[in-house]
Amino acid sequence: QLQLVESGGGLVQPGGSLRLSCAASGFTLDYYAIGWFRQAPGKEREGVSCLRNNNSSTYYTDSVKGRFTISRDNAKNTVYLEMNSLKPEDTAVYYCAAPVSVTVNGICVTIQYLEVWGQGTLVTVSS
Repeated sequence: QLQLVESGGGLVQPGGSLRLSCAASGFTLDYYAIGWFRQAPGKEREGVSCLRNNNSSTYYTDSVKGRFTISRDNAKNTVYLEMNSLKPEDTAVYYCAAPVSVTVNGICVTIQYLEVWGQGTLVTVSS
């Protein structure tokens, strides 16, 4: 089966950092654009960041620019999301998914009927 497995979530204080990992099995991540998404209770799921195939370009939603960094390690077939200067409003369940596309407005979205999702990892930012 094609699978994505997230890890690295947890409880962190405001201003702290976490690194999320997304490990792929059954396919090679480098062949696909992949993205990170998050959903907080009562809110719509939003695209956080995505990376084009072969690391051709990266995209971030405005609220995380300058704080989050997406990267890929092809040797480990893993994508990472480094999160710094975390804020309480970053609290959400974070998911990775592939493949993704980017709208003309620079928003990361999944490709309907084709996407594979991970199970999610909870990030809680609280003092």
